[in-house]
Amino acid sequence: MTFAPPFPRAALTLAVALTLGGCAFAPPKLQHPALRDDVPLAGLQGAPVAGWPATDWWRGYDDPQLDDLMATALSQSPDLRQAQSRVHTAEQSVKLAAAQAGLSINGNAQVARQRLSEHGLMPPQLLGFTWYNQADLGVQFEYDFDWWGKKRAAIESALDQAHAAEAQRSEAALTLQNAVAGTYFGWLADEARLALARQSLAVQQRLLQIAELRVRQGVDLPDSVQEARARIAGAEQAQTALESSAKIRKVALAALLGVSPEQLPALSPRPLPAVRSGLPADAKLDLIARRPDIAASRWQVESALKQTDEARAQFFPDISITAMVGLSSTNQATPALFGGGGSGNLGNVFSAGSRVFGLTPALHLPIFEGGRLKAAYGISRAQLDDAVAQYDASVFHAVREVASQALAAEQLATTRQQQQQQVDTTEQLGNTARSRLQRGVTDARESLAAQAQWLQQRDQAIALHAQALGTDLDLIKALGGGYRLPADVGTNPSSTNSHRSPSP
Repeated sequence: MTFAPPFPRAALTLAVALTLGGCAFAPPKLQHPALRDDVPLAGLQGAPVAGWPATDWWRGYDDPQLDDLMATALSQSPDLRQAQSRVHTAEQSVKLAAAQAGLSINGNAQVARQRLSEHGLMPPQLLGFTWYNQADLGVQFEYDFDWWGKKRAAIESALDQAHAAEAQRSEAALTLQNAVAGTYFGWLADEARLALARQSLAVQQRLLQIAELRVRQGVDLPDSVQEARARIAGAEQAQTALESSAKIRKVALAALLGVSPEQLPALSPRPLPAVRSGLPADAKLDLIARRPDIAASRWQVESALKQTDEARAQFFPDISITAMVGLSSTNQATPALFGGGGSGNLGNVFSAGSRVFGLTPALHLPIFEGGRLKAAYGISRAQLDDAVAQYDASVFHAVREVASQALAAEQLATTRQQQQQQVDTTEQLGNTARSRLQRGVTDARESLAAQAQWLQQRDQAIALHAQALGTDLDLIKALGGGYRLPADVGTNPSSTNSHRSPSP
């Protein structure tokens, strides 16, 4: 069919008018929201350290058993596998969004057999046949011109979601590492305190023997024996509690590693490692890039911003072009074909006369949609505001966590020094009591009592040591545990108007 020349010009004029009308109703393009590029840690006092935690920060404790536990946890933990599955899902979403934005090519091949109605618009008596065959072979090409960036924004939003999922996986790994190290150090502390509890029980049993001897000799009242037995009961109770705690921690370790308690590697008691708590000198400026949860929130902001671009592009017309090339043939068939006794000819489908071609440019513009586009854009704006609010909350949560752990570490360091002074004092008292015992000035009760007091002070020192290690681990986690935000996302997105995401 041939159109008169005025019609294309009129259609083009109408298309331009509709396009300009759509542009008039579209909301303005959003600029990147202003985000913090530092954290309010000014005035926080703490012991400085040379640098940030390394990716394998736990190796700094120089414990081969801990290294083996970490290797098993990072390879077998179900929590980490779940986080990794979310990363894979996000990566597939990126591929899906990219695939929808390119050229699509579809093939088609079909053969149809149909009987005409004898009472239809074209009676078979006029055509000379009742049955006919239709054969079609073709390839269709379709391309949507993404002039307004709608599909590009969808791809970049999916890519930012993939980056956020990767940061969340790093956060899950850091949480797992922190839990494994904390549980392991707690087990070491229980074993060390259990050894002291056994010594303390032996001391109390020796004191009970002396008390019973003195009562039998009529030197002391029977109450002294009851007091000694009460102290033994307390020591036994403390020993039982520590034994139970050590067993529970091993079960917890097995759960963290994703194995049964029987499959847990053999662990041997060893001294607790030294505490290395401290804040890097550039924590105020660099903390945002070192926290995986802040990085995940940052990528969520980037993704939400791309989603507003995608929702805004919905106001503009879609321009696409479709091309088709193929073969098509309709042939008369007798009832015998496909099961009858007649014949039909489909060989014409491959002849030159069966060629078909088509080219269809198309313009699609929403004219009346009942406020759907405005509502969708409003939702994307609200989601962007929520992502920015979550980012700010993540920053201030990180500040509070770092500050509280740094202050707790400083306070524990002072408390441990004071406790060590008490340990040294009780040790000196014990040495003096043993010296008097050797000279025959006093009996064994004074020396045993001094030893019991020293064991008690040592138990408190080990408990404080374990608590300080826990604070050290929490501070490492608060500092990001070796994570580093990729440099290509920048540390201050508010200083640029670029909406592009870094490549994966």
